[in-house]
Amino acid sequence: MITCCIFDLDGVIVDTAKYHYLAWAALARELGFEFTPEQGEATKGVSRMASLDIVLRAGGLEERFTPEEKERLAAEKNARYLEYIGRMTADEVLPGVLPFLQELKARGVKVVLGSASKNAGVILDRCGLRPLFDHIVDGTLVSKAKPDPEVFAKGAELADEAPAACVVFEDAAAGIEAATRAGMRSVGVGGSPLLCKATMQLPTFEGFTLEMLRNQID
Repeated sequence: MITCCIFDLDGVIVDTAKYHYLAWAALARELGFEFTPEQGEATKGVSRMASLDIVLRAGGLEERFTPEEKERLAAEKNARYLEYIGRMTADEVLPGVLPFLQELKARGVKVVLGSASKNAGVILDRCGLRPLFDHIVDGTLVSKAKPDPEVFAKGAELADEAPAACVVFEDAAAGIEAATRAGMRSVGVGGSPLLCKATMQLPTFEGFTLEMLRNQID
């Protein structure tokens, strides 16, 4: 029986992935190269510093910077990202997500956020979603990036639920792997072929219900 749903944030609840990409691409241009949307896919679901390494590797610059310089670059990127999300509104919640979250709450299913983002709280507040979450696990509470299962294991722990009772909603392959390693079932959101290892795939939340989830996974 599914008693807890754990949601990634970027690309699942809101499309902040596009803002991450724009901020990384701007940083790459400052460093003298182009960072393509295709390359940006690899930064989904992983930590800020791991994402920076992906960007620098794309430009052949992975050995150029000291740890202190990398921290500065990551902070520069984050400042741009914060400018973008500071203008977000509830209109940016992806279609069908709000009704599904509301149904989960009404049916007594625990709702947890499991995101690598250190800005998750800001985004939930901007979009008016914080009251719908029982627990928030973000980059301020965990140190290991997906596909390490830490973020989802911590979510289950806070919710006091067994991993087998939890379902993870993810849009990145690293997140699906993290869910599997945490002993949880998963829903790959968005229809990408990279999510083929998810327990089930969901192109969009529009019209999706708890009953449909339980029929396909339980």
